[in-house]
Amino acid sequence: MQHTTPFIRIASVLLVLGLLLPWQAEGQIPTMRDVKNAAKKTVRDAQSGVSTQQSTATKQESSTPKEQPRVAAGGSVIHVSIASGNNKNDGSKGSPLKNIDKAIKNAAPGDVILVAGGRYSGTLNAGYLESDKPIQLRGSYDEGFTRQDIIAHPTVFQPDNETARSNRKALMKFTKNVAGTVIDHIVFDMGERNAYSPKEGFVDGVEGGRLLQPTEGSPVGNSTVGEPCLQFVSATTGGDVTVQNCVFLNGASFALQAGHRSGTFTVRNNVFVGNKMAAIEIYGTCASTGGPKTMALCGEVEIADNTILFSWSRLKDFLDMGYGVRVMTKCRYNIHHNVIGASILSAIDHTRFNSNEWVRIDHNIFFVNKDRDLHYSPASNTRLRVDAGDFGDLDIASADGNRNEIPSALKVNKAYLEGYLSARYSEQLDYNPDSPANQWREAMGMNKQGKMNSSVTMFANKYPWKDALQLFGNVSGAGAQIPR
Repeated sequence: MQHTTPFIRIASVLLVLGLLLPWQAEGQIPTMRDVKNAAKKTVRDAQSGVSTQQSTATKQESSTPKEQPRVAAGGSVIHVSIASGNNKNDGSKGSPLKNIDKAIKNAAPGDVILVAGGRYSGTLNAGYLESDKPIQLRGSYDEGFTRQDIIAHPTVFQPDNETARSNRKALMKFTKNVAGTVIDHIVFDMGERNAYSPKEGFVDGVEGGRLLQPTEGSPVGNSTVGEPCLQFVSATTGGDVTVQNCVFLNGASFALQAGHRSGTFTVRNNVFVGNKMAAIEIYGTCASTGGPKTMALCGEVEIADNTILFSWSRLKDFLDMGYGVRVMTKCRYNIHHNVIGASILSAIDHTRFNSNEWVRIDHNIFFVNKDRDLHYSPASNTRLRVDAGDFGDLDIASADGNRNEIPSALKVNKAYLEGYLSARYSEQLDYNPDSPANQWREAMGMNKQGKMNSSVTMFANKYPWKDALQLFGNVSGAGAQIPR
């Protein structure tokens, strides 16, 4: 019979205690299987000379962030609940405010705002959020503010169409100081505020017709607001910004558009679905000082672990825009471990002549992007269309591990997918140069006229927001993982 030494017995006790403490801190009771599995992993890491903590630290950047709210020195935590709050409350855990915009107004720079799950649209149905200071906006908490879970109790910022009567703004906008801003666990949905055609672009199984442009007007209600879901204007002062674990859908003009002056702008572990123009566009705004042929490097942009689907074009003719990610100028881009598919044009647009030395595109999955996976302009008046398998031939800083494949595990709304795959645009010209009207125009020295009718089978139709939540955690090692 084999006996254990006192040292091994003590070490075993300490190991079990170490395994139990994280669960106890989370208020969970581990099963024996949990303890055994964790113990095996710890022993396995120890035998290989790497601790569990070191193993996590050296893992590729595709791991889901587990950041906890950190309050700045002297800062406060403000609580918000649409179900139990009141805007006359003090914002404490036991006495939360009712609306997010009220919390932003009350917050000091660097304050943390925790938001319980529910549907929000602003105080008195204002329909937008705006901040001139850096904040941490963290949503999808339970009513006790103890657990954060975007699947179980999502915080959904979802104004209705009536709000478009009185404001024409982005769903959320940052206008000045942003250093230290964090946006986390929020669903931004424009689907209820947009206007959709009652006559054209219907798809079986999808609610409503195609998206109406802001200039088209709406026969019922208010016209579409052509602004982004989340916007950082060019005048923002710079600093680190993080957007993580969020959902952006049905954006009528970009999902996330940002001017970036300095620091690192991180876009990690988000889901983008059914947005127009591009899912992500981040551009440098610092001044160039090296002469007319030089470009300043403003800051870093990391776009990682996102799932980006159904990026629609500017207009219903499918000819302009329609990208997952746009590589703009004056920033160093690290685009990795994303799943980007079903873009009307391409998954990534690199045609703005940003320095190739500042562009890294690694370990991404691309599929069914209608005009290839990358648009690339190595010189003026040149646009190459490149598949993922040829990225290694590009003269950029890095292009490793990219592949073109269809992830079968994606939980996509199948009706929406069928509509996208079958989407067609057509034009019909009604022009008779010899008509009496045109003969008269010609006799009077006027231009002849005709009429063009156009139609589309689908264009930026509304994607169900609850279905978008199901896209977390579909693909192992890439795309948005289930937030922890």
